[in-house]
Amino acid sequence: MARLSMEKWLAALALAAGCVTALAQTPPTTPAAAVAPAAPAPAPATPMPASPAARAMTPAEVEAWLDGMMPTALRIAGVPGAVVVLVKDGKPLLQKGYGYADRDKSVPVDPAATLFRPGSISKLFTWTAVMQLVEQGKLDLDVDLNRYLDFKVPSRNGKALTLRHVMTHTTGLEEAGRALIVYDAPTPDTGKVLKEYIPPYIYDPGTTAGYSNWATSLAGYIVQRVSGKPFDDYIEQQIFAPLGMRHATFRQPLPAALQDMMSRGYPSADDAAKGYEVVNMPPAGSLAATGSDMARFMLAYLGQGELDGKRILRAETVALMQTKITRAMPDLNGIGLGFYQQDMNGHRAVGHGGDTNMFHSDLILLPDDGVGLYVSVNSPGRHDQGKWLREHLYREFADRYLPDTRPPAGPGVDLATAEAHAAMLAGAYRTTRREDSTFLSLLQLLSPLKVEAIEQGRVAIQIGGSRGVFREVRPFLWQEEHGKGRLQATVKDGKVVRWGLEPYAFAFVFEPVPFMAGTTALVLLLGALGVAALTALVWPVAALQRRRHGAPPPSRTVLWVRIASWLVFVSIGLWTVTVAMTEELDPSLLLTLAQACTFVAFVGGLLAALWHARVAFAGGGNAAKALALLWVLSFAVLVAIGWYHHLLSFNPHY
Repeated sequence: MARLSMEKWLAALALAAGCVTALAQTPPTTPAAAVAPAAPAPAPATPMPASPAARAMTPAEVEAWLDGMMPTALRIAGVPGAVVVLVKDGKPLLQKGYGYADRDKSVPVDPAATLFRPGSISKLFTWTAVMQLVEQGKLDLDVDLNRYLDFKVPSRNGKALTLRHVMTHTTGLEEAGRALIVYDAPTPDTGKVLKEYIPPYIYDPGTTAGYSNWATSLAGYIVQRVSGKPFDDYIEQQIFAPLGMRHATFRQPLPAALQDMMSRGYPSADDAAKGYEVVNMPPAGSLAATGSDMARFMLAYLGQGELDGKRILRAETVALMQTKITRAMPDLNGIGLGFYQQDMNGHRAVGHGGDTNMFHSDLILLPDDGVGLYVSVNSPGRHDQGKWLREHLYREFADRYLPDTRPPAGPGVDLATAEAHAAMLAGAYRTTRREDSTFLSLLQLLSPLKVEAIEQGRVAIQIGGSRGVFREVRPFLWQEEHGKGRLQATVKDGKVVRWGLEPYAFAFVFEPVPFMAGTTALVLLLGALGVAALTALVWPVAALQRRRHGAPPPSRTVLWVRIASWLVFVSIGLWTVTVAMTEELDPSLLLTLAQACTFVAFVGGLLAALWHARVAFAGGGNAAKALALLWVLSFAVLVAIGWYHHLLSFNPHY
């Protein structure tokens, strides 16, 4: 659910760069007290080599495995605490806490009594509510969703937005999430938040993957309007109560009865705890729940909508949500109605991940195996290792208990073809989950994702803090070496127009960056900043030299160009702080100040440079004319890039 925080920091660091050219102790672990046939998912083109025989999935075996891994993993990752829940064959197999819920008070994690924040796993509850109303005939997934609203969401190119687009993350809308997560704030008003800003379209609805918290919140608001009940009340009455989820809530702040059960959230085990995270789009991620309650939710879906004789959805609805797959790429895992595919080792798997700033979680269901796995950590850990820990746990679990029994992969394509296709794929790309109409579009320029063609016709990608190397196994389908991921590209007229990567393809794919976000534009920007830097730095040196030699002062036009050059770097400093603040604060005033300063610096600088050029070309020497032209070109570049990436706008949204 959380926005891509590392991208924001990369932007801040890149802007700043442009200006110049104890381990947590782990306490003892705490144990806790008829379907439509599924559509088969496409098998990976290159199964991994044969794995050892599956271990018996018994409580004792799983507990021994987790006990041998989790305490050490938490210490290394710098994560204070975690909860792991495994269900199988209609009942909990293991529910266990590791580490601390409150490190300062030495309160251990208890799966039955400690609340974690599952983040975007909350969306599964919102989708459940939507489908309940579909079953009742109160909602239709394929009609213009404005039918259910009290405000207007525009269409694009005659294509109206529908709930099916929302549930499959193919709305075509920009990313949005200003102040998505704040701390210890009052209860947000979902309707007000949605009406204040409707993100613009980037693509036509139904054409392109683009994960959207805003659209999910819109679905929750529709549930509220159509049911006639506040969203929190509806979820409690129609989902939590039937499933016996007694320690779960979407309410913010937490109800008094649950406050003492809440785990603290930590940037890492080395840092102090943060306050309670308030999600300003609650249906997209405000859930707080114990591991035991999440087990009941998994059991209900593995029970085809029923648990302990209480049904929340029809069996055919559950099957539809998990098997009606929308794919961004023909051979990669896609998304059902809210559940995205996480197939592993040839086993069908669906689920959802979730991230707040502090909590990071995964929920995976393997319907054909009757297995569900939920893990949540209360910190991103050092260098985001906590996020990696949950992903690593799922992979290790699958390899240990559900190993790949398919035959080894074939040799793939020939070397010449692989090298040619790798060269086609190499380049800089942007994600289809992005912002084009706000200042954050600058991320496309400062931190694109780069694909590198390497030896033996392979490609390499740096993403999510790790480097993956891929080998082509079919034309334009690559398999990760020493990993499970696959990459697939779409080619048109001999050029890669899009490519997707597992496990992200359900949420976004990648497309080549346009010229104004490409390498040439970046070089021009750095060159323009270099000219401005030299102009600003030479000013005091020139002033000293004039004073020493009694030279006349510079012309007024030169003075204004120098002032503008200094303001360029004042604006960059303001943008650096603004971008950094968006992670946890609402930098409204600073954003406006950065926008105003940029406008004065860039546009004012261009006007001053043009004024000076007029004077210089009227009576100056060749050197003066060359300098004047250089200033004009430099400020023109700044204005063009600032305009394209919305640094020169006064749009308060992002």
